[in-house]
Amino acid sequence: MASHPPDDTAALQLRAVPLSPEAFAPFGDVIDSRGSCHAINQGKGWRYPDLARVDVASEDGRTAVSLVACVPEATPVPLRLMERHPLGSQIFMPMNGQRYLVVVAPAGEPPRPDALRAFVANGDQGINYHRGVWHHPMIALDAACQFFEVHRAGPGDNCDECALDTPITVCVPEDQPESRP
Repeated sequence: MASHPPDDTAALQLRAVPLSPEAFAPFGDVIDSRGSCHAINQGKGWRYPDLARVDVASEDGRTAVSLVACVPEATPVPLRLMERHPLGSQIFMPMNGQRYLVVVAPAGEPPRPDALRAFVANGDQGINYHRGVWHHPMIALDAACQFFEVHRAGPGDNCDECALDTPITVCVPEDQPESRP
């Protein structure tokens, strides 16, 4: 949660919490293999079905698949801006198991500093931002991170950015688990 600084020169500090489906629900879906599954491929595999709703069809949009690479950032992480995609959802799934930081705010008007929330994804979790949810660009924490991205391509302006008028940093508590081996 954001706290108010004693004067205008200090930055607000946001404390990141572990990513969970319940806490992230107002902003999107957590994609991981902790739910129910069923056997496939003659019992040699398992499917965890319907983990996220891909929402890209508005205004003649189509599904696009990309790779995104990020360099790690030192903590506390200074936030640069917030963005949203009004025409479609956006999925990020880490490919190398590194943990990363997710900063979000509700859809609607440009976010106020006290509306921002920060989560630490454990490297086995992907995220799906719902259409219109404000979010910071991806933030790798411990090492360079590649993400498999599913997003909307097509006509129309699908990226709104808003500068943060107040300096805001995100701290990651020391007791948060690092990436899984």
